[in-house]
Amino acid sequence: MLLTFSSVDFLYGDNLILSDVSFAVNEGERVGLVGENGAGKTTLIKLMLGELQAESGEIIKKNGLSIGYLAQNGGYESGNTVYGEMREVFKEEFAAVERLSSLSSELSQKEYGGKEYTALSAKIEALNKYLSSKDCFNIDVKIKTVLNGMGFESFYDRRIDEMSGGEKTRLKLARLLLESPDLLVLDEPTNHLDITTLYWLEDYLATFKGAVFVVSHDRYFLDRLIKITLEIENKRLFSYKGNYSKYKLLKAERYERELKEYERQQEEIKKLQTYVDKNIVRATTAKSAQSRVKQLERMEVLEKPFTPPRPPKFCFTFERNTAEEVLSVKDLNLSIGDKRLICGGQLTVRRGQKVAILGENGAGKSTFLRAVIGGNPAITLGRFTTLAYYDQEMANLNPQNTVLQELWERHVGFTQTEVRAALARCGLYPEDMEKRVCDLSGGERAKLALCVFENVKGNVLLLDEPTNHLDLPARESLEQALMAFDGTVIFVSHDRYFISAVADCVVELEDKKLNFYEGGYEGYKREKERLAALKIKEEEQVKQKQYEEERERSYRSKKDRAQEAKLKAEIKAIEGEIAANEELERQLSSQLADPDTAADYSKLAPVLEKLNSVQKKLEELYERYGELIG
Repeated sequence: MLLTFSSVDFLYGDNLILSDVSFAVNEGERVGLVGENGAGKTTLIKLMLGELQAESGEIIKKNGLSIGYLAQNGGYESGNTVYGEMREVFKEEFAAVERLSSLSSELSQKEYGGKEYTALSAKIEALNKYLSSKDCFNIDVKIKTVLNGMGFESFYDRRIDEMSGGEKTRLKLARLLLESPDLLVLDEPTNHLDITTLYWLEDYLATFKGAVFVVSHDRYFLDRLIKITLEIENKRLFSYKGNYSKYKLLKAERYERELKEYERQQEEIKKLQTYVDKNIVRATTAKSAQSRVKQLERMEVLEKPFTPPRPPKFCFTFERNTAEEVLSVKDLNLSIGDKRLICGGQLTVRRGQKVAILGENGAGKSTFLRAVIGGNPAITLGRFTTLAYYDQEMANLNPQNTVLQELWERHVGFTQTEVRAALARCGLYPEDMEKRVCDLSGGERAKLALCVFENVKGNVLLLDEPTNHLDLPARESLEQALMAFDGTVIFVSHDRYFISAVADCVVELEDKKLNFYEGGYEGYKREKERLAALKIKEEEQVKQKQYEEERERSYRSKKDRAQEAKLKAEIKAIEGEIAANEELERQLSSQLADPDTAADYSKLAPVLEKLNSVQKKLEELYERYGELIG
């Protein structure tokens, strides 16, 4: 058991935020926390961390528990480089490696077998055990694995104080992964991650040794990682075994069960009360009526199951259809400063398509949407196109306006009732109407921006990260509205669940190109998997060809060497034969010069015959020798 909450209450002033909260986090568990914006999720985390104190109840932590915490915008300031900062995590380990080197050098100066030698040897052995337990000689591999996985492979030497807020948050998460605490507490860890990094993080956390407690609106992330789902609803906490999809089913079952039990009891109470009301004053039935009164008094009345506030209801409409071809991109070149984002981009979007724009952070997705809005000459819009643009920064909102003013000033023909009704449908309540935009929470500001966006009545909707700041009910409502929309939608998102629900095609910014994929997100994944498998197959074929060529070269080399050795041996043998036959020729010529042999034909004839044979042999040997050395 790492951490336990037992009947914990928490108040802000007189306002009860959390009531009777009980749960536990055990070693190695994967726990997710969900709930509407403002439900108290961050408050619960601060109680876990000890930053807030409970009004009542008990919070118990394991002795020596180490907690690593990533806040929503949890970066940090440092003048260090990215790689240098990660090495700071392992200062003790690096110091131990240096200590080992120093002791080894010192040991080489001592007399073998002496007291000092023995003492140093013992220290080195103990230090080696420590280094082995900490896997100290693989630390740089660990650092590179995490940095590369989190998208920093090209930024090892970059100074942290020159990075954006999102990059600092991502780097903070990388450091926490390397610190490997007993309990990793992550508040919206997926906010600044592209899809490739999200998959890597999910795989890494699946094998993370410690426990993970995560607050997230990323349903895909929760489904892949989480085994226990906690929900804060109406100040209380409910626990469900399973991931997000399982939690949705279990919650619906719990609500139906509790509602039936409540209705059954209410019906029973009604019957008992009716009997009492009719019979309490009659002498003949007063006793039985009194019995029912006591029965009512003893009854533990069930609370009516909490019904969550109605989620926002978005609805996108337009007055006139576009031409069949909504958008045409031909030879688009986009840059930021000296960085080229898109080179020769080509794309055609047709009426009614719902297009997800994907790509790594910094690939140019938001820049592409702004190029469509800004009238880039390489981008042609079809006839009758009316664009509506949702900016993830919501920079088009006036921070000094009230909520009511922000919409009404844009649509002066609306009555106040119409403005209030439009805002209410998008999840903004009467008490929000006079709030200034700058005082709204992130979720409230997003709902206001979507309400403004909705009332543009565009037939082509451009959305840049529309699910940021929205809680899960609002995300699901936005999904449903976009799925029901008859016009064209082009959107940037890292929310894979949202992409899968809305998109019917995908455009990926990759290698400075606009690569188009049919079949929605699942079709895109299948095609990417096919291309990846094809690439692996091609790489394997190249390796196999290289291996075979090398093998052939090696074979030929051995064969050549054998032939060369054979040639040398033959030359040497012929040289020996020539020498022997030349010696024999000399001897035979000497015999011919002998007067006794020359005078006796019987002696002369065989010598001449043998000499002729030797000379003929020598001619053959000379000819062959010439061929071999020629």
